[in-house]
Amino acid sequence: MNYIATYCGSASGNKEIYRTEAKLYAQELYKNGLGLVFGGGKVGIMGIIADEVIRLGGNTIGVIPKKLVEYEVAHSGLNQIHIVDTMHQRKAMMCEYAAGFAILPGAVGTLEELFEIVVLNQLEYINKPIAFLNTNHFYDKLFDFLQHLLDEGFMRKHTFDSLFISESPKRIVEYLKAEIDSRSLAQQ
Repeated sequence: MNYIATYCGSASGNKEIYRTEAKLYAQELYKNGLGLVFGGGKVGIMGIIADEVIRLGGNTIGVIPKKLVEYEVAHSGLNQIHIVDTMHQRKAMMCEYAAGFAILPGAVGTLEELFEIVVLNQLEYINKPIAFLNTNHFYDKLFDFLQHLLDEGFMRKHTFDSLFISESPKRIVEYLKAEIDSRSLAQQ
């Protein structure tokens, strides 16, 4: 099974649209036969997604540091949960399981995870697709800034172009699935 590492908030935001779109994203993962690998908490957007994938009968893997087991309240209903020592181990394990990455609304932890993956792709340590669910135009300002980095000569066009963004859960999951399938065929 291919898993999508999903980076998102341990909070659920102050607008219902964030919760609604998170559920739709989870439904699209399930419809497309993709599993979920995520931070392992049952709170916020990450908990909403995990709950919906579980409700549908999909596959879930959580990776959570010991320190966050109580803080993020480790999800107890997952197919697998890995309790690790550090955030570095969490990110490394999620990356190992992931065939692709989805970025949903979140805060600085989400951004930190995202930028590490972008750098790993850019330096060719990995070659995995990255897609942003731009719910309620959440990532518009980030993409404006990334465009600024490109315009000023600090970001490669290839790196910028490799980041897929859409307001549609269906489109980002379809993009990820197509990219995973395409890259898998290219490796054969």
